[in-house]
Amino acid sequence: MATELSLQEKYAPKSICFGCGPANSKGLHIQSRVQGSELVADWQPEKHYEAFPGVLNGGIIGALLDCHSNWTACWHLMKTSGAAEPPCTVTADYAIQLSRPTPTSGPIHLSAKVVEAQADRATIEATLSAGGKICATCRGTFVAVKPGHPAYHRW
Repeated sequence: MATELSLQEKYAPKSICFGCGPANSKGLHIQSRVQGSELVADWQPEKHYEAFPGVLNGGIIGALLDCHSNWTACWHLMKTSGAAEPPCTVTADYAIQLSRPTPTSGPIHLSAKVVEAQADRATIEATLSAGGKICATCRGTFVAVKPGHPAYHRW
């Protein structure tokens, strides 16, 4: 188990986001950490997240990949701008490809990287693996929001 704080714990401890918010008692509590040029996270599924016995629900897969990719984008935008804190980013678009059933018998591994970026947005490619096999992939665009947007300063 990693001992350093996840990005969510460090920069958004009061976030109530279902996927990644540390303050959501019923959330997924994704904990993204920097590993080289990627963000990674390990997550343990529970039975109540299953679509059918032994297989993770596709909506949960989408939430895991969406939130982890979003944090990859905000981390990148923070680093490239030289800011002390990440900007609040939201999902502009994302697409999930489900390659095989995702078993719930062990940990889920998420990995994401930036493939394109501008000053206020980043395109991310991510994978979700279980048992050493890629079960789903994602590609999405995540945008830093401006004052007036409901997500502005949500951290």
